[in-house]
Amino acid sequence: MINPAMINPAMTNSAMTDPTVKKRLLLIEDDADINNLIAMNLSDANHQVDCCLDGSEGLQLAMTRDYDLLVLDIMLPGIDGLEICRRLRAEQKNLPILMLTARDSEADRVVGLEMGADDYLTKPFSVRELQARVKAIFRRMEMLNQPGPEIVKQIRQDDLHIDVGRRLVEMAGCPIELTATEFDLLLYMAQQPGQVFSRTELLSAVWGYKHSGYEHTVNSHINRLRNKLEKDPSVPRYVLTVWGVGYKFCDAVEDGA
Repeated sequence: MINPAMINPAMTNSAMTDPTVKKRLLLIEDDADINNLIAMNLSDANHQVDCCLDGSEGLQLAMTRDYDLLVLDIMLPGIDGLEICRRLRAEQKNLPILMLTARDSEADRVVGLEMGADDYLTKPFSVRELQARVKAIFRRMEMLNQPGPEIVKQIRQDDLHIDVGRRLVEMAGCPIELTATEFDLLLYMAQQPGQVFSRTELLSAVWGYKHSGYEHTVNSHINRLRNKLEKDPSVPRYVLTVWGVGYKFCDAVEDGA
C-alpha cells in the first residue's frame, strides 16, 4: 500500500504538467485510505480527480464522461479492474489507463497490459513514482497534440498504412484501432525502419521513463500490436524480434508527405 510517511506536501507542489491546464482524472480504488491519499496528491498537482470505490460505478463513469487518465486498481468490488480495462478497449475507448495492482507476479502484470492498460504500478509504491508515471503519460499525450513540421506524413509498408498527422492506421484499407500507446510504439519504430531498439530504449522513448524491471510493459504492447497488425502474429511481417537485443520495424518502408 502507499506509505503515508512518503507523502511530502512539498513534493507534490511541482506540477506534473502545465500548471495552467487542469487534467481530469478518474480514480477507481476500493481502499478508502489509498483512494484519499492518491486523490489528495493528484489534486495538489492541479488535477481534477473524480473518485470511485466500486468497479461497476467506475466503469459507468469511464464510459459516459470524458477523462484524460484512468487510475485503476485491479481488485475491486462489483467489476474488477481487468474487466473494466477489457470493456473500455472493446468499446474502442482510447482513454490512457494506469493500472494499480497488489499482485506482484510477472504473469499478473502482463495480463493487465494485455487487457489494454498503458502502464502499471505494483503496490506498495511511492507517491513520487506515481507522480512520475502520471507526468510521463501526460507529457506523451501533450507531445502527440503538438503540430509537427509537416501537415501530413504517410508511412506505407505493403498493406500497412500509417497516417501520422491524423494518427490513423489501416491494413489493406481497413482501419485498425490502436490505443495511444500502441500507436506511439508503432510510429516510433516505423519512423526508423530497420533500426533495432532494446526494450529499455523503447521504454524510455515511448513511455518516458527508465525503470528496470518494467521491460514486460514493452513486450506486452508488442504482442498486442502484432495481434492487431499481423495475419499470423507468430510469423510477423512488420514488428520483428531481434533475438537477444529487442525489436525493429521491417527494413523496407516508403515514407512521404
